[in-house]
Amino acid sequence: MRPASYAATLGRTVIVIPHPDDEALGCGGLLALLRQAGRAVAAVLVSDGTMSHPHSQEFSPAARRELRYAELRHALAVLGVDENNVLYLGLPDSQVPSEGSAFEEAAARLAHFIQEQGAETVLTPWRRDPHPDHRATSRLTAAALAGLPAPPRRLEYVVWAWERAAEADLPRPEEGTGFRLAIGTVLPQKQRAIAAHRSQLAPGTITDDPSGFLLSEAMLAHFAQPTEAFIEPLPTHEHQPA
Repeated sequence: MRPASYAATLGRTVIVIPHPDDEALGCGGLLALLRQAGRAVAAVLVSDGTMSHPHSQEFSPAARRELRYAELRHALAVLGVDENNVLYLGLPDSQVPSEGSAFEEAAARLAHFIQEQGAETVLTPWRRDPHPDHRATSRLTAAALAGLPAPPRRLEYVVWAWERAAEADLPRPEEGTGFRLAIGTVLPQKQRAIAAHRSQLAPGTITDDPSGFLLSEAMLAHFAQPTEAFIEPLPTHEHQPA
């Protein structure tokens, strides 16, 4: 277990987020501790977030995108992060590419943003987190960091592995060091940040799509704990593909 004071050692940090809500779920506690310690935090949202309720007629894709972007900004503000310092890559939700021209363009934009922010640490999803967009985000981050002359430290956070991981998805000892971070002092703040994503929590704000996604109580329980889990890749696995 690493103490809350560990957050201060990470310095200026950029978090790479597959969908709005992953920042609060996976490392809302760490983000709050970073800001509490006076460390700068910037965010990159990879997908447009529109596919949580794809059949809604009341909310067009553009309206869903803007709703989820607004929820992200609210959550970041709750955590003390500058909600205006966000890079929106706008890649298609559920179809974030892991190769090709759109991938390469996004990786270049991400690399530029990381350099612009003077990041000392980058937070990105665990490379085999069992959601295709999370894996693609991990690959995107690895590609961006591989192109930098002096890549920042990389920490991987966990979202869907708690619920859906197969044995092959779990970290192996040679891949990195896993640890838990004590976030008890900022857990209420993290919970408020999760609550900011109202469209993803029952009863939801998009009510005309019965097939729409809502976070289950069982899933949310994993993120109501006074710790968060991270993996720090070993140097030989720092930029391995997901």
